Amino acid sequence: MSIYFENDPPQWEVLDSTYLHRRPWLTLRQDKVKLTSGRTIDDYYIQEFPSWVNVLAITPDRQAVLVRQYRHGLGTVAFELPAGVHETGESFLEAAQRELLEETGYRGGTWSPLMELSPNPALQTNLSYTFLAEGVQKTGEQQLDATEEITVHLVPLDALHSLIMDGAMVQALHAAPVLKYLLQNSLG
Repeated sequence: MSIYFENDPPQWEVLDSTYLHRRPWLTLRQDKVKLTSGRTIDDYYIQEFPSWVNVLAITPDRQAVLVRQYRHGLGTVAFELPAGVHETGESFLEAAQRELLEETGYRGGTWSPLMELSPNPALQTNLSYTFLAEGVQKTGEQQLDATEEITVHLVPLDALHSLIMDGAMVQALHAAPVLKYLLQNSLG
């Protein structure tokens, strides 16, 4: 949901757009844009990504289903929500349900949208869609891709706030929906 005000700055005019690199995991575009002041920026770089999904999954005994995996960009392992890429032809909900099952072996429960976020609205084109899944059950084993090395951890809901505040969950697109959930449910 976007909110607009009468005095919002207008959109920039795109004068030219050139793709510099096109790969499944990195598409880089160079735009030449004109601001309302008349000034132009010749080299404004945009990264195009598909949409992402993630899931705050909660078991019937009120534990969050979290994952841990190595993240090469930071060179660290941290807690995250089960997450992945939205594939063409599936709804965001279907993508989130697929990712939860693949990464954790959990499924079912009652699902609802929790939050939509932009990873970086200045430089990226995609959104991240977070779903809340309450009452999930373990129904099988992980179905990981060949490049995924993920461990599953059940964390009591009352420990989530400390986990984030202590820096054990550093992925902002995951921490924000968890904090929203905790605030909405007076657990934070």
